[in-house]
Amino acid sequence: MADISAKVVKELREKTGAGMMDCKKALKENDGDMTKAVEWLRQKGITSAEKKAGRLAAEGLVDSYIHTGGRIGVLVEVNCETDFVARREEFHALVRNIAMQIAACPNVEYVSVEDIPQTLVESETAIEMGRDDLGNKPDNIKEKIVQGRIDKRLKELTLLDQPYIRDQNITVAELIKQVIAQLGENIRVRRFTRFVLGEGIEKEETNFADEVAAQTGAK
Repeated sequence: MADISAKVVKELREKTGAGMMDCKKALKENDGDMTKAVEWLRQKGITSAEKKAGRLAAEGLVDSYIHTGGRIGVLVEVNCETDFVARREEFHALVRNIAMQIAACPNVEYVSVEDIPQTLVESETAIEMGRDDLGNKPDNIKEKIVQGRIDKRLKELTLLDQPYIRDQNITVAELIKQVIAQLGENIRVRRFTRFVLGEGIEKEETNFADEVAAQTGAK
């Protein structure tokens, strides 16, 4: 059995909000593997983040982030349970980091997979089912491959499944759970909008040489 140091136990406790003894037991049960220990605690329903996930979060903060140069902007609403936590610097820092994450992820359109319309899921499934590389495969194998591709595609569209830009070892969802454990309240991203300068405007494409010739002729 792996030697479980107090430092590792503390790290797991900060990540999950579970008690010290529960964290130690989780690590022992999983030979010191941090990822498996987190999963073990979640399965047991011990993590504080899991316990708080169903609680109403109606307070919070609407914040903005404008990227350098003013070409990309983000508005995001993040909710918590009380106005007290909404005023905490740790909560404000989380909201800012989430806004920056959205600015850095041009393909992200939804908060979570559950928010993706079924019509889009069906459309993506139809596209994948029709790909040439699946033509000769048995139906059961084809379905598994397509499901794997669809799961990957949907996660690419969702904020919570993105690797956190400041720590690629965790997702945005895991970052939020860490702050839930720290502040003791349910926290959720409700909605966001990403603005890109000029997006959706049909710009007239003019050949520079023709433009010069036209101006010269006019003179």
